[in-house]
Amino acid sequence: MIQIAIDGPSGAGKSSLARRLAGELGFLYVDTGALYRAIGLYMMRAGVEMTDPAQVLPQLKKLQLELRYIDGAQHVFLNGEDVSEEIRREPVSMAASKVSAHQGVRDFLTETQREIARKNNVLMDGRDIGTVILPDAQIKIFLTASAEERARRRTLELQQKGQKVDYEEVLEDIRRRDYDDSHRAAAPLRQAEDAVLVDTTGDDFETVFQKLCALIRGRLA
Repeated sequence: MIQIAIDGPSGAGKSSLARRLAGELGFLYVDTGALYRAIGLYMMRAGVEMTDPAQVLPQLKKLQLELRYIDGAQHVFLNGEDVSEEIRREPVSMAASKVSAHQGVRDFLTETQREIARKNNVLMDGRDIGTVILPDAQIKIFLTASAEERARRRTLELQQKGQKVDYEEVLEDIRRRDYDDSHRAAAPLRQAEDAVLVDTTGDDFETVFQKLCALIRGRLA
């Protein structure tokens, strides 16, 4: 089976690009960030202190996570509820960052992700796919952009969905998320030694997509 890992910071466009790339290549797309977001959402609803593993970890046994593909799109189900839209809200993004810092949460999802990769040609995106989840992936990409560029894209995306957001607040959230993700003890965000760095600052979606397509096809040839 062929494994492609795309890692990078929040707001780099990993999910949108990975989803389209997987469709182009005929690979199974696994949005690992969505799984962490679903756990973050559950913990928000449960009212637990998300920085406290003693409160977070016992809750995991109450979770049932499932990825389903409906009309070609991946949907995330949390205990039978489709939460695909709700997990994209900014507070859930911050919650995902907090819960993903706990090794027990990462262990909870790691084997599920590896089992999928053993049975399918996969394209996974996240924070630690190339370094922890799929360290032997044939292709590893570290996708990034400046914090300002990522905040601009994220603000526009949320506004297009009808959400009222402030650019400066989004930028602050992204910078805080970057710090939390890169300084956590469990599987911190970092570029794998054998990953190709792709900086998308100033590039539009189609330009980046074509660049990644060429890179991946060249490696698979």
